[in-house]
Amino acid sequence: MNKPEGFRRSACPIANTLDLVGDKWSLLVIRDMLHGKRTFGELLDSPEGIPTNTLADRLKRLEEAGIVVSAAYQERPIRYAYALSKKGAAMGDVLLALVRWGKRHIPGTQTLRRSTRTRAKAARAG
Repeated sequence: MNKPEGFRRSACPIANTLDLVGDKWSLLVIRDMLHGKRTFGELLDSPEGIPTNTLADRLKRLEEAGIVVSAAYQERPIRYAYALSKKGAAMGDVLLALVRWGKRHIPGTQTLRRSTRTRAKAARAG
């Protein structure tokens, strides 16, 4: 069977979704954006410790896929704020399903409210 035109592997919606967000970091970036993180620094402040070059790459890929949109909020040096597009925000349902499955089937998992680093900064400041 030949690969359908326009698809990397097949016309399977699972395969095509994984081609967009199935790496180690993309869904975590989307998770953080769903929790209100908008800037590169905020997204970098994740308990999983995403490397800066990986974050930059994932933001670029997610933007190219129409999942994330960016807008400059500072000119010199140029800095961007990131937001989920309507398409990206719809990933919230997918993440919620993963949360439910993980909490049910992986003992000890917890829903993250704020990153560990953010809590540590707040404790030092308070």
